[in-house]
Amino acid sequence: MKNYKIILGVFLGLMFFFSCEDYLDIAPESVLDEEEVFSTFKNAQGFVEEMYTLVVAYERGSHTFQDFLYGDDTFTSRSFKAGWKIDEGSLNNLGSYSYLYNWQNNSFDSPAININNQFASRRPGVWDGSLRGIRKANIVIDNVENKGLMVNATQDERDVILGQAYFFRAFFHNEIMKFWGRFPHITEVYAGEISIPRPETYKECALAVNEDYKKAIELLPVNWDDEPYGQRTLGENKMRVTKGAAYAFQGKNLLLAASPLMHFNNQPGINTYEYDTELCDMAVDAFAGILKLADQGRYRLATTLEELEEVFWKSPAPRTLPGGTEFIFSATGSNNRDILAFTLAGVPRSVHNALSETVDPTHNFIHNNFGMANGLSTEHPNSGYDPSNPFDNRDPRFYKWHIIDGQVLSPSATGSNKARHEFAQLWYVSQADKGFHRDNTIDTRESALNNKTGYMQAKFYPIINGEFASQWNGPLNTYVGALLHMRLTDVYLMYAEALHASKGATSAPASYPSLTAEGAINKFRDRAGVPHVLPSIVSNRNSFMDELRRERAVELSYEAHRWVDIRRWGVAHLDRYKIKYGLNFPEDHSSFTPVILKERVCEYPKHYWVPFEPSQTQIYEGFPQNPGW
Repeated sequence: MKNYKIILGVFLGLMFFFSCEDYLDIAPESVLDEEEVFSTFKNAQGFVEEMYTLVVAYERGSHTFQDFLYGDDTFTSRSFKAGWKIDEGSLNNLGSYSYLYNWQNNSFDSPAININNQFASRRPGVWDGSLRGIRKANIVIDNVENKGLMVNATQDERDVILGQAYFFRAFFHNEIMKFWGRFPHITEVYAGEISIPRPETYKECALAVNEDYKKAIELLPVNWDDEPYGQRTLGENKMRVTKGAAYAFQGKNLLLAASPLMHFNNQPGINTYEYDTELCDMAVDAFAGILKLADQGRYRLATTLEELEEVFWKSPAPRTLPGGTEFIFSATGSNNRDILAFTLAGVPRSVHNALSETVDPTHNFIHNNFGMANGLSTEHPNSGYDPSNPFDNRDPRFYKWHIIDGQVLSPSATGSNKARHEFAQLWYVSQADKGFHRDNTIDTRESALNNKTGYMQAKFYPIINGEFASQWNGPLNTYVGALLHMRLTDVYLMYAEALHASKGATSAPASYPSLTAEGAINKFRDRAGVPHVLPSIVSNRNSFMDELRRERAVELSYEAHRWVDIRRWGVAHLDRYKIKYGLNFPEDHSSFTPVILKERVCEYPKHYWVPFEPSQTQIYEGFPQNPGW
């Protein structure tokens, strides 16, 4: 008889309101045998819920140094940070970096890694946490499905326990696959040596995982609050996985497998516009499942940029999680310190006077993706973009999610603080002639507190009645920011990408005949108040894919999708995505000069996948290292 130690405590924190104690009527750190764990629904659910804590919160999983955006979208100025190391191509040492959510987060002041720690930054990282999660899921499946335990539970209770286990087994495989690539589908509870060959293709891995999602969809409820077993925690079930979440992640798994990097399987001659259309069709059908639930009222796109505030931060603490009507799935909560540091990550400490370091949006990312008020990219010949006035006539989302030089931050600031905080003052020409919130030093404590690029990111940063949260007002005590693993906007964008790659911009699928890829993208144009995609772009297959990707970059900006996206599209090694720029300008905005901050080291296919730790590939034959390592 196997024993399982279940540690119960206050680990779900600010943004996750149920705990295992709602189910397991046992003392903390109890040791139960498998028949006790799986004797009742309450006990089994208590065991399942530890899997939720193993979902890594990217934005809070690396201590207070909120460096979690590893693409071309941001620049970090401190050389010990993971973002800097990744820019240098040093992927082979990532396991030794403390401030990286992919591995165990051994922060300098952290105790031993504990899955139930109130700090998200002190729980396991993606690699370790996912392996633990896969094992826990297999324990559930083995005991409930294979050994037939939970005889005292109803069929619906058995189904939801298994549904969660199948979802998490698939999800945790995907978490590893996003960063390390091909990984075997582990379906047994191993007690000794493991010798599963590494599959030859990513597609093979994804199809195996797809079977788990299919089972999860069959077994999970649409809404826990509507089920008898959900009545025990009525109103506090928001973060538990559902049928909609399983549809969404099923589609994402298939779209990633269909994407150019995976489709070409690391071989030369990669074409960024070529997808696996069979997998794209399967992804579209999966996304159609959750879009139908949205049509029935289970989910809803935010209809205005103002309503999106409820998705990102506008939700009272400590009992309500942001996400609004778009919420599908998120990591569990954390201590206030972690959450506050994330909320403030784009804004200098001199404004808010709280524990945080600044990671700045790059000029290249903003210039290449945030277009003009007329809906065209800055590079389109008819866009009207003026490089001598780069802040003028831009897409409304440019202004909504960034703080621009000269913008009033805190009108209520008074006395000696008024000049410092009345305007953003990001400008500088030289170190002796700089704004209050900017400097050009690298790798110093001071350099982490001020802006480097000329842009501040404020997507998750509260602004109340025209006042950005600061040391003079209290929105930070009222609202909290949150980064979601999945929200409805992402579903529509992935649906559009998969559908266009397979059938083009103007064809609708049989599984969801009411929406084309063009129609899906224009939903976001309508929400932002910019014109629809031009017919000349829609009619050009590659141009529309470029526009679709640009729309994805804007809508999901700073939400930790970018590094995965530019790799799966097979473009990360191109100069457009390798060279990080800042923007220099004098106080009077009389000139603007892009300056190179960092040229990333990125070779195809070497830097497209994180290498496995050497010990992992030396355990047995049949598990080769990623290419180039």
